[in-house]
Amino acid sequence: MGPCPARRAPLKDVRLDDRGDAMAQLHYFRGKERLTTFNLRGKRVVIGRSDACDVVVPGEAISRRHALLMRDGASWILSNQGRHGTLVNGRDLKGTVTLKDGDELQLHPFRLVFDSSTGQTSDVRTSTHASPAPSSRLVICEEKLVLEQVVCEVVEGPDAGRRIPLTQRSHTIGGPGSDHVLEDPSLRPRHLRIILRHGRPMLRDPAGPVMVDGVRVSHGTLPLYPGEPIRLGDTVVVVGTEMSHESARADSLGEMVGQSDSMQHLFGVLRRIAAFPAPVLIQGESGTGKELAARGVHDCSSRAQGPFVAVNCGAITQQLFESELFGHEKGSFTGADSRRDGAFHEADGGTLFLDEIGELPQAAQAKLLRVLESGEVRRVGSAKVEYPEVRIVAATNRDLQVEVEQGRFRSDLYYRLAVLAVRITPLRERPEDLKPLAEVLCRRLGRQVKLTPAALDLLRGHRFPGNVRELKNVLTRAYVLSGPVIRPESVSFSPWSFEGGSTTDNKPSNLTLAKRSERDLIVSVLAKHDNNRSAAARELGYARSTLLYKMAKLGI
Repeated sequence: MGPCPARRAPLKDVRLDDRGDAMAQLHYFRGKERLTTFNLRGKRVVIGRSDACDVVVPGEAISRRHALLMRDGASWILSNQGRHGTLVNGRDLKGTVTLKDGDELQLHPFRLVFDSSTGQTSDVRTSTHASPAPSSRLVICEEKLVLEQVVCEVVEGPDAGRRIPLTQRSHTIGGPGSDHVLEDPSLRPRHLRIILRHGRPMLRDPAGPVMVDGVRVSHGTLPLYPGEPIRLGDTVVVVGTEMSHESARADSLGEMVGQSDSMQHLFGVLRRIAAFPAPVLIQGESGTGKELAARGVHDCSSRAQGPFVAVNCGAITQQLFESELFGHEKGSFTGADSRRDGAFHEADGGTLFLDEIGELPQAAQAKLLRVLESGEVRRVGSAKVEYPEVRIVAATNRDLQVEVEQGRFRSDLYYRLAVLAVRITPLRERPEDLKPLAEVLCRRLGRQVKLTPAALDLLRGHRFPGNVRELKNVLTRAYVLSGPVIRPESVSFSPWSFEGGSTTDNKPSNLTLAKRSERDLIVSVLAKHDNNRSAAARELGYARSTLLYKMAKLGI
């Protein structure tokens, strides 16, 4: 497993977070009974009853996202997030408060007591109460899934040769009472504890004597390097990684269906990707369902209870890019009449979908890259830095590798976004999906809507340059014009069927067939909802901003 690194200096017996700083804690109480302790790590901690929160507190009186703790240097600042309100030391929290030792957060029937001291580690067993974090790293290589798994191997002692896959957030190794019991009689229960943070192994607060590369470790958190010898009692273990190929297939993802090998592989990959926090890049032609794929990733992830915010990067002017994504303060520029949240704030705790990412101008690309690298979001006109916790899913109909080669897209931003990259195959390359897609789209038009075999054969002869979106438009038009039974004579690939004309009858000649079809559908749905754009956007499956952008682009 490679050479051992240089010896380390001994650790002091203090509570440390993953960066080596003194760690604050929240102690759980129910009445006078002390339940457990939560270590405050990172820069932000969300408290609520949703499984997506960092600290989960059950109960109907607890909001899904109840309170937020933000780290400011050595201090922690608490703000209320839910509709139920938060009591601090018996008083209703108004705005924010900087917590002091002994401050009590009252979340009926629980009390959470804040403790920022740096004494010995408590004997109360810690628990994060969060959704399980991925214990492995997912890699997509040549359209195959490769899972990099952390393993602990016993190299000396009675269990020499034993391999222990580390598949959970935390593992204890030692005598009886441990997650993994070894035969070595000199070991205590839970002698060695290894935690995984984004797939990286770390030793934390061992219950018995542990030597790492000859240095005694008693308390704190210590990153472990591959091949580094860890001695506990008469046993020596090393931690390393092994690679395994994953076979991922699924029949559907959210609202997406398909029977082709390419789509079932895509659904399986996206379901697997959903469990990992890394950015996702979805590439595909217009109309293939990139936003539906992004929503599927969100719905299959631990963030499903959080917000899904979609932003069309092609519809934002360069002047308003920062305000739209990062928010602004009142008076920061002409027209800024009030303080406004940006998309990153709105998506906090959920997923931010950046559609048409390839349309971003170079200046905007640089600003987005900085946020993705640092996690820091600063409103326009403000000096305060905030850290919204957001999972990024981006989409484009361009080949970004070509855009990078031609200098139109930053290579560093591309590699930041394309950690997990997938491609949605156009409809013409998977004809076996036409029938199940048409059947699903017909059911969505109405339970009584049916497609005759002859009409299906007619659809199979069309290349569908507008992909699934065009198929949806064709079926909608046939249903509106001819009723619930769609026959060959009901099917028209021209969007001007409502007027009985041809595609050349005094209509805008600069629109492609797919865009004409989309324009016609938008006009009909707007009319159906008396020009209510929000209602029309919901029926069309667009974000409202996307609908407005399309209306302007199509001249509606």
